Amino acid sequence: MDEAALTYAEVKALATGNTYIREKMDLDVQVSKLKLMKANHTSQIYRLEDNITQHYPQQIATLKERIDGLTADIQTAKENLPEDKEQFSMKVGNKLYTDKKEAGTALVEMCKEVKSANASVTIGEYAGFKMAVSFDSLNHKFVMNLKGQLSHNLEVGADPFGNITRINHALEAMPKELDNAKVKLENVERQLETAKAEVTKPFAQEAELKEKLDRLSALNALLNMDETGSDVQVENEVSEQSEADSFGHDDQRAEQPQADTLGHSDQRKEQAAAYSPPVPMENARHNHAAENNSSHGLKLVAGTADKPAKASLKEKLAAYKEQVAGAENTGTDKTKGKEAVI
Repeated sequence: MDEAALTYAEVKALATGNTYIREKMDLDVQVSKLKLMKANHTSQIYRLEDNITQHYPQQIATLKERIDGLTADIQTAKENLPEDKEQFSMKVGNKLYTDKKEAGTALVEMCKEVKSANASVTIGEYAGFKMAVSFDSLNHKFVMNLKGQLSHNLEVGADPFGNITRINHALEAMPKELDNAKVKLENVERQLETAKAEVTKPFAQEAELKEKLDRLSALNALLNMDETGSDVQVENEVSEQSEADSFGHDDQRAEQPQADTLGHSDQRKEQAAAYSPPVPMENARHNHAAENNSSHGLKLVAGTADKPAKASLKEKLAAYKEQVAGAENTGTDKTKGKEAVI
């Protein structure tokens, strides 16, 4: 058996001793034989139909035509041949002969004058039949044809009496040929009737073939189901593994943002603690004037006090404090959220 023709389920069934595959193999052989028998039966039906419509009708028509011709030729010979066999009359060329030897000799001479190969030449008449002679170049002999309703052929020899005898034998054999033609006609008609009866017969094992085909279809369905079940099991295992891998990656991605949030919050706290706010410019100038206690310092302080303070620096300092305070509150909330999740 060709291993390439076996499916996965069939190989598995053979390996495990499954009875389904063994039954299927036996059914395959039986079904193949039955299908071959049915094909032969169908071919025979086609041949019978051709015989019924073409061959047998043609044979019957030909035999009937031959029977009619033989019947007419027999009647012609009976009317023209004398009852007394001693009496004789034959026309060769333009001359009528009553002597057999002279008629036979003249017949041989007429045949020698025929020069065209395979061309029929009429040389005389006998018992109501025209005599035509032709030379058979293939067999190198002369052939005479007695033409009535049908053609009756005979070989022409060198003996004058022998030729007359062959002609009489040909005429005398017509009743026997008529009987043979009638027998053949009866046989062909009988074959025609038999063919008409046989062509209507169905395939004898049709019910058996249908039963085995149904069983084979059921076995194929079972084997395909087994194979499909194996494939589905493998697909389910692959799907489960994929889901497990996806769940693990989701947990890692869920933990990573929380850890990053906690780290950033701690980093912000450390930056806020280490930060030293700069001393305002106005306070630095006032302290410097008080320490020096000089008129130049007082003038400098007084001149500086008259100048408007840079509001942008204060605003930046206040915004930065608010940002630090907001970051601490946000870190605290995220820490609480992490503890709640844990």
